Amino acid sequence: MQFERVLKYIDIGIGEGATLLTGGKPCGEKGYYIELTIFTDVKNDMKIAQDEIFGPVMSLIKFKTIEEAIEKANSTKYGLTAGIVTKDLNTANRVSRSIRSGVIWINCYFAFDRDCPYGGYKMSGFGRDLGLNALDKYLQV
Repeated sequence: MQFERVLKYIDIGIGEGATLLTGGKPCGEKGYYIELTIFTDVKNDMKIAQDEIFGPVMSLIKFKTIEEAIEKANSTKYGLTAGIVTKDLNTANRVSRSIRSGVIWINCYFAFDRDCPYGGYKMSGFGRDLGLNALDKYLQV
């Protein structure tokens, strides 16, 4: 079902006018693999920019100022994770404090510490995993 869902989102992105830079097709003859897919010319109101796809799909959205980037990042109802790539520590601090997301990585992605709780923000996630906060799921008062 997820395989079909991701392919449907790729079709939606094309239909909404995003440019398919690469990928967008099933990969291999066995399994449910999809090529790494990258869209450019994505507008913030497109479905591929607003939904959590959970597949190998990246939507590139242009911005002119840091404030505009923060506004675009926060304009979705989801907030599972975010990534910031910068050489400027002040920018990293400012953006990471302004984006509403469960996890924000700076100059890396998908790095976890078992002692830090992990989970989404807004409509993303189901509570917290890892860290002491995750123990609440296994306790009964």
